[in-house]
Formats: sequence, C-alpha cells, structure tokens
Amino acid sequence: MDEFWVFGYGSLMWNPGFAYEQRIEARANGYRRSLCVRSFVHRGTPENPGLVLGLDRGGSCRGIAFRVADAVREEVIAYLRERELVTNVYLERRLPVTLKDGRRVPALTYVVDRAHQQYAGALDVREAAAVVSQASGKSGPNHLYVANTLSHMQEMGIRDQWLEQVAAMVMPAA
Repeated sequence: MDEFWVFGYGSLMWNPGFAYEQRIEARANGYRRSLCVRSFVHRGTPENPGLVLGLDRGGSCRGIAFRVADAVREEVIAYLRERELVTNVYLERRLPVTLKDGRRVPALTYVVDRAHQQYAGALDVREAAAVVSQASGKSGPNHLYVANTLSHMQEMGIRDQWLEQVAAMVMPAA
C-alpha cells in the first residue's frame, strides 16, 4: 500500500490525537490557513459560535504532515472524520503536499466548504477578536485555541500578522 499522510494546519499541528510514525513540516499550495469557520461544537456553540481555522482557497499553507502506519490507517480516518466532520463544514480531500525534505505526497486534509452556513468568510480583526474573546465549546475557550495554534506556528517560523493581531486583541501581552 502507498504511504498514508495527514496534513494538519490548525489544531492538528499541536494536538493530532492519533498515532503516527513521522511528523514533518509540509506545504499545501492553492490553499491558505484562515480563521473562517464558525465553531458550533469545539470552540463555541450554535448560540455563541467561536472561530476556528479552515483551509480556504488561494495562496499556500505551511503545516505538519503526519505519516500514519497502514495498521492504523482506518482507525485514524474514522477518528478524523468524527473530529473534523462533526457539522460537515469541512470537505475531506486528498491534496498533494510538499514535505520539508522535498518529497511530494498526497495527504488527507480538511478544506472549508464555502457553501456551508458555518463559513464566516473574511472578517476584519476586530470582528474576529470579538467572537474569539467570548466563545467557548466542548474543547475549551476559543482564545486558547487561537493562542495555542499561533504559538505552534511561531515555533515553526510561520508568521500570520492578521492572526497575531486577533490574538493581541484577545490576550494582550503581560
């Protein structure tokens, strides 16, 4: 069987929740990381939605690729579907990603469905910060999701000025 890879660009980067054999930086072209999904479950509720990241059209996105053993492939897919497709705002796709070592591999990932009611589109910094500061869901407060993701992005040398501005408005530096 071919190698099975999963591409993470948000919380999967720092909290994959599944067993893997290799973890390596990777880039997906044609898509960008965007805080564009209203979260009704993990970081908000239908009454008070939070915002989480989606892989949206345009640009490129650096993230993490995880190589998963064949023995647990189906288990990992089932886990990811339960985690990522809880409200079907994401579309499951296999996209080519370029690993840091130059190899190109297909990777399972989740792309935002722009036609879904939870797609928030482009928000300005103040709108996003207002949402993030007040929302919480079954996985915890929305502002911690943003802070954790941003922290891991910065460890990888990934800068996202827009997301940094949102985080600064929600959790000012001490």
